[in-house]
Amino acid sequence: MALSSFDIDAPRWDQSTFMGRLKHFFNITDCRTALLPDSRLDEAKALVESCRAGSIPPGTTAEQLYYAKKLYDSAFHPDTGDRMNLIGRMSFQVPGGMAITGFMLQFYRTVPAVVFWQWVNQSFNALVNYTNRNAIFTGITMIFMMTFLCFFPQKAPPLVARWVPFVAVAAANCVNIPMMRQQEILNGIAVTDENGNKLGHSTKAAVKGIAQVVISRVTMAAPGMIVLPIIMQRLEKYKFMQRITFLHGPIQVMLVGGFLIFMVPAACSLFPQRCSMAVSKLEPELRDSIRSQYGDSIRHVYFNKGL
Repeated sequence: MALSSFDIDAPRWDQSTFMGRLKHFFNITDCRTALLPDSRLDEAKALVESCRAGSIPPGTTAEQLYYAKKLYDSAFHPDTGDRMNLIGRMSFQVPGGMAITGFMLQFYRTVPAVVFWQWVNQSFNALVNYTNRNAIFTGITMIFMMTFLCFFPQKAPPLVARWVPFVAVAAANCVNIPMMRQQEILNGIAVTDENGNKLGHSTKAAVKGIAQVVISRVTMAAPGMIVLPIIMQRLEKYKFMQRITFLHGPIQVMLVGGFLIFMVPAACSLFPQRCSMAVSKLEPELRDSIRSQYGDSIRHVYFNKGL
């Protein structure tokens, strides 16, 4: 490959297809990158910035550039270029999510336990959103809703009771994510043409992007939190499992990790990161402004939906 024309910001895989997006997110959610020291991440950032400036160090290979971009995408904010805190990175979603989800599934029998682990989970999600989207709300805002949901396990059948954590997580995401991004709903998000030229701000685009993020987050949690309780309920009937009750928590943590290794990139891949919307579906003011300036040459606008 001729590195003189290497575009390091161009997607390595076709982002218009699910498989292309899946490969991309498998790449940047690789939890091994969370173990790398800051010095290694800074080296990757320096190489990416050198490539953008057209000054690639002699002897650099295409694979080295791709790996540097992988580290850059996993650890640095796409807008500011600042290194993100470790817990808020998408590469930390698997280790962080598997621990919290495993304990949510294990401690579901009492109201205080469910409320506590739901608060921990939503606080973790809030930190991820804060890191990536400058959100300002925390999981504390969900406590009242969690408390309401927690009264069901005591009277529900055993399997239904095990599914209460998932219902709580899904409901919390439906409320928490829009709350965190309410400024986008109120003021709109920037939309551009196909070449990245800014056309204005749209609240309808914000609503579409946020709705897709909510669907992705719920989908991310669903397999582990729906299927795993069925597996554990059947396993717990065996005598060997009854003798190792102290290991049920760690076992669920490891099994959740197996689900999340695939589901984190798969859920992020459901929708294109660069979302589009027909001009005809925009707010009348923005639609008329675009048509008055560009006529019918622009039929779709584009925007970043977030993660």
